Amino acid sequence: MSSQAPVAGPPAVGLGLWKIDRDRTADVVAEAIRLGYRHLDSACDYGNEREAGDGICRAIAAGHCRRDDLWITSKLWNTYHEPSRVRAACERSLADLGLDHLDLYLVHFPIALEFVPFEERYPPGWVRDPAVPAPRMHPIPVPLADTWAAMERLVESGLVRRIGLCNCPVGVIRETIAGARIPPAVLQVEMHPFLVQDTLLRFCREAGIAVTAFSPLGAGSYVPLGMATPEDSVLGHPVVREIAAATGRTPAQVVLRWGIERGTSVIPKTSRIERLAENLAAESFTLDAAQMAAISALDRHRRFNDPGVFGELAFSTFFPIFD
Repeated sequence: MSSQAPVAGPPAVGLGLWKIDRDRTADVVAEAIRLGYRHLDSACDYGNEREAGDGICRAIAAGHCRRDDLWITSKLWNTYHEPSRVRAACERSLADLGLDHLDLYLVHFPIALEFVPFEERYPPGWVRDPAVPAPRMHPIPVPLADTWAAMERLVESGLVRRIGLCNCPVGVIRETIAGARIPPAVLQVEMHPFLVQDTLLRFCREAGIAVTAFSPLGAGSYVPLGMATPEDSVLGHPVVREIAAATGRTPAQVVLRWGIERGTSVIPKTSRIERLAENLAAESFTLDAAQMAAISALDRHRRFNDPGVFGELAFSTFFPIFD
């Protein structure tokens, strides 16, 4: 498998802010920027955008970057899909991050849930009322096309530079493009050697949509949630370890490099300062065609982040979005 030139999009290696503890977020973000990160991936649902904004402010004040050097992504949560809610949700993320615009704003899931007011609970999470004996998701009938039209208005107002989608299969992306005045610039999806998604990646490449791979190292973030086991780790696979030994790199660097050479950007999460530099160094070497092919052959179609699975287990609501 030969490497592919990436579609224009965010910097190749970014820092994912999911599951970074709030009390660590500002320090991690500031240090990441000092080390050279220019791509930060945040979301309302992560609950740490205000702290991320503090880290960004500190880094800029220290002279480590200018605002225009950074690519900052946030995401529209499920409870704000009604068109009348979209701008307020974006403005809340901007206020928390201390920014006047986002480089990219994504629809986090193709799932519309009942609105939860900011003053009642923020971030609102997946269930309408967490205090009831059996909390459930409360889906509402909002067409994604209506939400997308409101996203387009954010671009026209100058609040965001680009808009895109998360967690969407080809059919949803194609339908969005068909009705869009402003097509999706970026798709963010789970993508790693156990979930290669060649068809989706090829479709996006041909449609001119950049792809960002979340959970690019696979199972790690999902083990503490009970959504994966340690045996699901791609980093322990003999093929990855052999390539790491051959290239003098760590297994994590090899897996991230595989993602970069496929033409995606990757957003590994870490709270450990020493891992920040390790992940960023994935930009500094290459894999040959045989190594790329060997890693791609590990595909198990293993998805860890699937509302059709965790929705029923955690929120008593069966809500599949993938076949």
